[in-house]
Amino acid sequence: MNASDSTEKPRILFVCVENSNRSQMAEAFARMLGGDRLEAFSAGSRPSGRVNPKAIDAMAELGYDLSQHRSESIERLPDVSFTAVISMGCGEACPQIPADIREDWRIPDPKALPADEFRVIRDTIREKVRDLLDRLGIKTDE
Repeated sequence: MNASDSTEKPRILFVCVENSNRSQMAEAFARMLGGDRLEAFSAGSRPSGRVNPKAIDAMAELGYDLSQHRSESIERLPDVSFTAVISMGCGEACPQIPADIREDWRIPDPKALPADEFRVIRDTIREKVRDLLDRLGIKTDE
């Protein structure tokens, strides 16, 4: 994969370990906020094979249907270049995927948290995605 071509839509990849909570919600927020002005992907270094029902419920509260998403492995990503690769607390388990921007947001895994604390993580992810899109010059829909 090569650095992104400026004539293409920005491509953003969100990576966590299981691809069942954080990266799924981040991908959803990128799609919600950035619409068709970007391409958003998510993947896991050790995918669980399912999206956490808590994540599905938390995103449904905001009008996004995460139930159609699937937990995917990094190895199943398309062979494209990425503008930004954002890891979320997977540390050494996240491979070094080339990108113009690489960040580790160090967001705690919310899978065992009660719903109110899960929402705090969800809302943190939304704000971080909004900030990223702003830095990339992508107009948001909110």
